[in-house]
Amino acid sequence: MADAPQMPKRSFRELGLDSWLEDALRSLSIKEPSEIQQACIPEILAGRDVIGSATTGSGKTAAFALPILQKLAEDPFGIFALVVTPTRELAFQIAEQFRVLGAGVNLKQSVVVGGLDMMTQALELSRRPHVIVATPGRLVDHINSSTDAVNLKRLKFLVFDEADRLLDDTFADDLAVILDQLPKKRQTLLFSATMTEEIKSLNFSSSSKPFTYQCNSRFDTVEKLDQRYVFISSTVRDAYLAHLVKTNFEGKTMIIFTGKCRTCERLRVMLRELGLKSTALHAQMSQSDRLGSLAKFKGGIVPILLATDVGSRGLDIPTVQVVMNYELPADATDYIHRVGRTARAVTQHDINVLLNIEKKMQKKMQELPVVENEVLEILNEVALAQRVANMHLSDNDFGQRRKINREKGQLPQQGSDAPSKAGKRRKEAKETGDRKKSKLTASTA
Repeated sequence: MADAPQMPKRSFRELGLDSWLEDALRSLSIKEPSEIQQACIPEILAGRDVIGSATTGSGKTAAFALPILQKLAEDPFGIFALVVTPTRELAFQIAEQFRVLGAGVNLKQSVVVGGLDMMTQALELSRRPHVIVATPGRLVDHINSSTDAVNLKRLKFLVFDEADRLLDDTFADDLAVILDQLPKKRQTLLFSATMTEEIKSLNFSSSSKPFTYQCNSRFDTVEKLDQRYVFISSTVRDAYLAHLVKTNFEGKTMIIFTGKCRTCERLRVMLRELGLKSTALHAQMSQSDRLGSLAKFKGGIVPILLATDVGSRGLDIPTVQVVMNYELPADATDYIHRVGRTARAVTQHDINVLLNIEKKMQKKMQELPVVENEVLEILNEVALAQRVANMHLSDNDFGQRRKINREKGQLPQQGSDAPSKAGKRRKEAKETGDRKKSKLTASTA
């Protein structure tokens, strides 16, 4: 495996890209290739299968989009490339980069994700777009809807973005259906922010060994963060959250991560009652509402985005100043994905999870000093906002559809696109009950 030796700086032209792609990059003020682009673009142009690992915001999407577009320009036809990704929001982000970079070749593309009209998507697919960006479940629904709904037999490129997440058991059955539709002779490209053993041990369709590259800067973003924690009682967690938002991080743009959709929505209403503008992003919102929330946050209309792990994978929002983890993910890798959105982080959970995260990052977190008396002063105000939020959830039957789907055995996956009806249903994760003490960690750069 190529493990990121120090390489000499090269221009996009020296990597083998055509002048029209250089022009497209210049229009985006991109003047020189990133590390992952320098390593992978020549290998993809040479026809090799590639596995690439680099942090979010390092140019992974362009690393595969640019050589695909160049090859497409040489021989444009039908469905040329399929990009599979675990979340809808990431699918739209990838499609936008393809659209901008591919303007010079009149690129036709289609985004195939859940939450949108299947008939509209079917019409787009019938026109044989050059590039399809899809979540596994919805693509399989189209494959199963008709024998010729999606003709992938002449496909030249298959891309798995956020490959470590796609290789979870959740997507196994759907990916098996998709792979069965693809030609044996193709290029396969896998990209992720984290390199796992599952990715390294994959068998590719080609006889030659894939080119594998892992950036040295894999954890640079995390290492540069000022990461801190606060040790608190779980009964006053909301009060500490409100205090930190109002005082320590007043006026800053931030993402607050939660583990559950219900918690995400409850905190949105609670913050609203406390006079704090925020918007939400979770799996129980319609796709149009999810896109609207992202647009309001990216556009600076609201400074706070409350999100489940729908927002932790691959989304590049460089203007964010703070990340708060109201609930830490059980997996240290997921924590790294979360804080990789930005340059700052505030996290909370139990001490064992925190120790695992510190071990993964090889970095100790420092305690964030908080004046307890200042928190106690807002307890009553927060308690009233909590009651209003809980009443809102009750009055709107929040989660009722989820409960019905659970009873039917059709529970969609939180944090990504739902598996197809034919796919394997996700086993419900065990919910961790409130602990008497939880470790609140905070990191700011």
